[in-house]
Amino acid sequence: MSDPQKNDVRELTDEELSAIEEKYDEGAATRSVSPRFAQFLRYVALTFAVYHYLTAGFALPPDYWHMGWHLSGLFILTYSFYPLFKTKGAFDLKNGAGRLGGVPYIDILLMVLGVFSALYLGLAWRGIEWLGVEEMTFRMGNPNNWDLLFGCILIVLVLDIARRTLGWVLPLIISIFISYALFGPYFPGLLQHPGVKFNTFVSSMYFPQEGIFGVTLWVVSTIVFHFVLFGVIAQRTGLGQLFIDNATILAGRYTGGPAKVSVVSSAFFGTISGSSVANTVSTGALTIPNMKRLGYPGHFAGGVEAAASAGGQITPPIMGAAAFIMAEFLEVPYTTIVIAAIFPALLHYVGVFAVVHLMARKLGLKGLAKEALPQLGAVWRDGWANIVPLVGLLVVLFSGYTPYMSAFCGISLALIAGMSRAREPLTLVYALAFIAFVIWKYMGSGFDLTMSCILVFGAALATFNPQRRVSIQQMADTFETGVKYALAVGAASAAVGIVIGVINTTGVGFRIGFMVTQAASNLGTDLAWLFTFGAYELFSVEDLTLFISLVFIAMACILMGAGVPTTALYIMLVSVAQPALAQLGIPPIASHMFVLYYGVVAEITPPVCTSAYAAAAIANSNPFRTGISAFTLGLGKVVAPMAFVYAPVLLFVSSAGFDLWEFSYTAASCIAGVICLSAAVVGYWLAPMGALFRILMALAGLIFIAPSLQADLVALVIASPAVLSQIIARRGSHAPA
Repeated sequence: MSDPQKNDVRELTDEELSAIEEKYDEGAATRSVSPRFAQFLRYVALTFAVYHYLTAGFALPPDYWHMGWHLSGLFILTYSFYPLFKTKGAFDLKNGAGRLGGVPYIDILLMVLGVFSALYLGLAWRGIEWLGVEEMTFRMGNPNNWDLLFGCILIVLVLDIARRTLGWVLPLIISIFISYALFGPYFPGLLQHPGVKFNTFVSSMYFPQEGIFGVTLWVVSTIVFHFVLFGVIAQRTGLGQLFIDNATILAGRYTGGPAKVSVVSSAFFGTISGSSVANTVSTGALTIPNMKRLGYPGHFAGGVEAAASAGGQITPPIMGAAAFIMAEFLEVPYTTIVIAAIFPALLHYVGVFAVVHLMARKLGLKGLAKEALPQLGAVWRDGWANIVPLVGLLVVLFSGYTPYMSAFCGISLALIAGMSRAREPLTLVYALAFIAFVIWKYMGSGFDLTMSCILVFGAALATFNPQRRVSIQQMADTFETGVKYALAVGAASAAVGIVIGVINTTGVGFRIGFMVTQAASNLGTDLAWLFTFGAYELFSVEDLTLFISLVFIAMACILMGAGVPTTALYIMLVSVAQPALAQLGIPPIASHMFVLYYGVVAEITPPVCTSAYAAAAIANSNPFRTGISAFTLGLGKVVAPMAFVYAPVLLFVSSAGFDLWEFSYTAASCIAGVICLSAAVVGYWLAPMGALFRILMALAGLIFIAPSLQADLVALVIASPAVLSQIIARRGSHAPA
């Protein structure tokens, strides 16, 4: 099947790009409301954003109040912006009876109930004497009627806002977990349990520490939202364009230049954006038309952008929301997760880069002309100040301060870089306010002298930004956009808290984990004879059990990832994978990263691959074929998790320890495997490659991933016929006629 209108390389307008993002990003499409109601929602969104920004820098209120305010904002905005059902015309403005500003009264009622149920916990924490509500200490596990009423309302409404923003799949899965908790005696075999009493269930889901007011909502309301906001502001002030320009300078002149620009710019952009679709639309608007002009097929151009952009959730330092939750689950600093993610992210981009390069060689495509490249001096002369906020954020983060303090400093520096100018004295109020904050923190021993000097210098430096100043109106729009981006992940985090509550209450994670390892062990025992040659055993039963367990979990991640956001998928599956892989001796950080990576792979795996569909809309190509291209381009991300489970040294921070020689050898072996797989996918290395040799290269690539000298020697033997044939074919093509 050929791509329709393959040669149509018209660049899309901002409005068309926004429409694409709204169509394929779960939380981007919102209902039209009347101007006055829109103004009210704008104030709510700005209050929501400013509240989170200020509490990150000054002080967080008690958890139950903080998460209650966060949930209240989610309820108001979600019920205002998202209709009951996403039918055709549901997002259009409709006035008349039964509506307030375009929002049905039923949604207004649900909004009010949601706010009351979210704030009741804080109001009743010390007891409400006139309602006969005792202090929380006496009600834990023994909820009264008010607790049951508001708890039930909250559970239902949290599932509803998750459905409205993300679709039916996630709420249905959570409903199965709820059924399992309440009807445990009716489940078969190992899954059977005594069941959880209804009162106990509501108490577990509603009261803090587990359930809805648990770790996932805490992380999103305290950390993730701030990083989403930072990414949106940094992009608005010019950091995203700085990344694209530098990627073009670095890679544009080489073979297949625009495609390599797509990979490099998406890797850069991924450092500030944890959203795959936002990354695809932002960088793909420039790179996809350029790739098509150069001669890449539309489906391949879209696949390149989707595969590269999906790496945003695994690219340090600002990864997706799941990475912050992982840090809480593992009880390690977020910087530990960032360091662990460096090589796996590199391996992913090496895979995409290799396929792009080999495809360009196969198609005979050249790079961009020198005059088409941006000038390095001009790019940095105009945009240097936009890097200051990112540097400031990273310095604070890696100096041991909390992630939300680093986000506060990053956002503050981004505001200064965007809105303060030394040549306009009145605008220096933003810089002076932040400098006053830094001095206040220093006086209270919150910042040491070195950190204080760095931040004050960064604030002063950013005021010399030569770019045009961002107005208050434009920055308010940016804040509002950041809040809208955070609604879907907020709804998902609240809903998935129910899953964690059920797992903690019933122990179902350990039960399913045992079932996975038991099934893998039985299958490994049955297959062991295939790998036994007399007294020589190529793979032991333990090796086979581990490999089969990994395959089972990877398949579950990819299958469940069809329609479930990465964050929610990670939380649900790690509860199963961690107990299963822990029984097989895998370090916790390796098993958590394994699940996270396959959750991200699901984003570029047909039939549901939102990043690829967004890229296909920009490329004007067949969506399914674009998804297939994205999946094959993302093979590095498919095989990387297997590599770091077998060789945790690749994560740098594994409890197994770090050895430089072991890391270097294993990393080289993995890169060789990814390059072999890339050659097999494209059917080209030094020359065109036949089907048999492609199969040999693919097999060799998979074996290279296994980190052992024995496996590497086997891989070399398998790959050698293909490599020799390529060398001979290359020499033949260069021989004189």
